[in-house]
Amino acid sequence: MIGRPGRNGMNSRSGSQAGAGDLLELVRSGRAVTRGALQQATGLSRATVGQRLDRLFRAGWLREGAGGPVDSPLGGRPSITLEFDGDHAVVLVADLDTRHARAAVLSLTGEILAEHSGTLVIGEGPDLVLAELGRWFGELMEKAGQRPAEVCGIGLAVPGPVDSATGRVVQPPMMPGWDGYDITGRLSRALTEHTGAPRVPVLVDNDANLMAYGEQRAGHPDCAAFVLVKVSTGIGAGVVVDGSIYRGIDGGAGDIGHIRVGADALCRCGSYGCLAAVASGGAVARRLAASGVPAASGSDVRDLLAAGHPEAAALAREAGRRVGDVLATVVTLLNPGVLMIAGDLAGTPFLTGVRELLYQRALPRSTAHLDVVTSRLGERAALIGAGALVVEHLYAPERVEERLRALGV
Repeated sequence: MIGRPGRNGMNSRSGSQAGAGDLLELVRSGRAVTRGALQQATGLSRATVGQRLDRLFRAGWLREGAGGPVDSPLGGRPSITLEFDGDHAVVLVADLDTRHARAAVLSLTGEILAEHSGTLVIGEGPDLVLAELGRWFGELMEKAGQRPAEVCGIGLAVPGPVDSATGRVVQPPMMPGWDGYDITGRLSRALTEHTGAPRVPVLVDNDANLMAYGEQRAGHPDCAAFVLVKVSTGIGAGVVVDGSIYRGIDGGAGDIGHIRVGADALCRCGSYGCLAAVASGGAVARRLAASGVPAASGSDVRDLLAAGHPEAAALAREAGRRVGDVLATVVTLLNPGVLMIAGDLAGTPFLTGVRELLYQRALPRSTAHLDVVTSRLGERAALIGAGALVVEHLYAPERVEERLRALGV
């Protein structure tokens, strides 16, 4: 299996073995965008490069762009550049939270063509929720003017640990009734039921993972170790190392909300003393409600913070200090270049609390080259990450060969 291209080499295939998928990867990455550059990068002959590019043109995946600069001092015609055609198909994506969801149609380059958000209660169970998502997708396709046959894949972000090999959530504390459920099969069927689209690949991942993937690719592509912490109803983290999501053995990496911090509060997972039980948006909402302030979720806390509510701000800062204490260990272990705070609580009070404890508890060596920032993509981060995950999966070099053969080109 061919891995994604590294910084200094093409990939694990030698140049003489490079297929159409490898050439497409070179063009998509921007490392070789002319026929001559592809010959130089792969060692293939001009005729062989031409034959393999012809397959990509016939599939509609490549197109010719503007002429590039003339390299020869003697002049001559400019080289014709090659471009990945991001308009030949679309990706459907959705991000599920506990009581709210967001869905969109994306181009293959991540452009949002149509978008919808609304109430969708994850506790009502997978069958109902995924059927409703299928209906949303149908309406979004009409809004974007896309035909069912143009959908090449679906990406879904969920607030729980996911076994990426099966696409099933594993013992999710905030998703009752979802444990082990066949999400990929049901969502693919729901799309077909509402649009008539053929069955397409469905990729499911944890929301913090996909937020991290989207944010790293969009704003920090050169950061080799990137950590995003989402603090909303619960707390989770996504880690991107060398451009790839780090998931652990079975999708449990990044679940920092269930690190024990010595408190006696009961967590939704059934244990006492979890970080999420005392420092999440849900925890802050419960404390506000107990003091007479109407708040039932992390989104309610976000609204109160936006309105400058003093008690909400004080509790958010206190929650930030709790999270910052845990993040001192995370930073020491992973030594990231960027630590991003995202989610409902990702405002000035919470970030101030994080920084207070993080820099106090972590060794100076661990934070010397660390940037602590807030989200750039906001509520769309998981959508962008889900779309990128689907595209990287479908256009990986070895999968390109399979798909081209299926198309008969």
